[in-house]
Amino acid sequence: MHFTEKILVLDFGSQYTQLIARRVREQKVYSEILPYNVSLERIKEFAPKGIILSGGPSSVYDKKAPLPDKGIFELGIPVLGICYGMQLMAYMLGGKVAKAAKREYGRAELTIDDNSDLLKKMGARGIVWMSHGDKIVRQPKGFTPIAHTGNSPIAAMANKDRKFYALQFHPEVAHTENGTKVLKNFVFNICKCKPEWTMQSFIGTTTKEIREKVGRDKVVCAISGGVDSAVTAVLIHKAIGKQLTCIFVDNGVLRKGEADKVESTLKKHFHMNIVCVDASKRFLKKLKGVTDPEKKRKIIGNEFIHVFEEEAKKIKGAKYLAQGTLYPDVIESTSFKGPSATIKSHHNVGGLLKDMKLRLIEPLRELFKDEVRVLGRELGMADEIISRHPFPGPGLAIRIIEEVTQERAEILRKADAIVLEEIKKAGLYHDIWQAFAVLLPIKTVGVMGDERTYENVVAVRAVKSVDGMTADWAKIPYEVLGIISNRIINEVKGINRVVFDISSKPPSTIEWE
Repeated sequence: MHFTEKILVLDFGSQYTQLIARRVREQKVYSEILPYNVSLERIKEFAPKGIILSGGPSSVYDKKAPLPDKGIFELGIPVLGICYGMQLMAYMLGGKVAKAAKREYGRAELTIDDNSDLLKKMGARGIVWMSHGDKIVRQPKGFTPIAHTGNSPIAAMANKDRKFYALQFHPEVAHTENGTKVLKNFVFNICKCKPEWTMQSFIGTTTKEIREKVGRDKVVCAISGGVDSAVTAVLIHKAIGKQLTCIFVDNGVLRKGEADKVESTLKKHFHMNIVCVDASKRFLKKLKGVTDPEKKRKIIGNEFIHVFEEEAKKIKGAKYLAQGTLYPDVIESTSFKGPSATIKSHHNVGGLLKDMKLRLIEPLRELFKDEVRVLGRELGMADEIISRHPFPGPGLAIRIIEEVTQERAEILRKADAIVLEEIKKAGLYHDIWQAFAVLLPIKTVGVMGDERTYENVVAVRAVKSVDGMTADWAKIPYEVLGIISNRIINEVKGINRVVFDISSKPPSTIEWE
């Protein structure tokens, strides 16, 4: 990405690392995450205006403690250490770190001792979010304390001559009052960055890069029905027009009206080339007898690749494959060697290329989900598409907690549509991260029209979240839940009971499988 105003975040395994990068980008300054052990040459090549050292679960005295190249402190650029990053800075620059007699987790009251630069406009006191078991007992030479808490005499420290700063608390989380101000002070006042990272500048830079890369060749793009692939297609179409062909595969486990909605959006509104393939019978045949969720995922992923390959080969002159890979996909995939836990591997990070001999274009691979939505709006896409709730690649197959059949898929599709219709009618859709129905593998006794029934149970799942990493169940009004339950039981043949899922993530996940 050709931006000169950049902040580098080195990842030491914190659950908040992505949040740091997002908070910086919210200030219109480009930020990227690299693993802690990246080479000094790569850092110099990236040419950041400042470096942020993330938190992490380790202690600096652990045998396998993640340590960066010490040369980062000789680059002559500002460095900000957060939590483990603070302890690391103290340890590597000659200070002393020790186990705290009392651990600090959660809210703490911070007293500001020096509000002249990093903690400017913070006031005298504030609530911050702590998460540490070690503390600084001796600062490195040249450092002075700039804030303290009752438990940490050195809750923040600075070496102003070298522009090194460190915080024992997490400024990137919402629980820290004025945390954004701290990051703004570092980015603008200390690193002297200018706010140049905007979606308009991204569109201009990226479309130019796509045109230069593709030339007169053709590009094929896999369309799933989700936000990411649709925005990818519209962005590439803006760059190369009719040289792009989109391939939409109906796998038989999509939401109600999904295929029609995608086709009308891309074909009618953007006049794009789109090939729609109804492969539903083929997918359902492969899923016959399968109940294990991981097997379902693999079958659907692999079959999608086969169908896509068959269609792509029909397009003469196609040299490139476009995918809607996002930055979290890149970070979380097994190709990323930082210490953050590998949460899942993503088949869309290069997974389609083995046999296809197509070169990859991933124009969104530097963007977070919320940035993709902003990009879509800038490109003129309808809010109905841009603000859609996330939908998993395996679709309804992992919301049918048993074997996937055409009948079960149809039952769930109807129930799911009712859930979404009523949440939209109640004006709750945009307050909820994700809402859907799950078909359970049990039947219960009911009474309909004086007759005994023995039918299926549907669970309604609705959560609130910022990024899907953590989530709390949505407090939907009883009246709305009552309407949803009545409609599903009365309108969907085969269901006689509706239950509501009130578990949060963690310990539960958002999806059931």
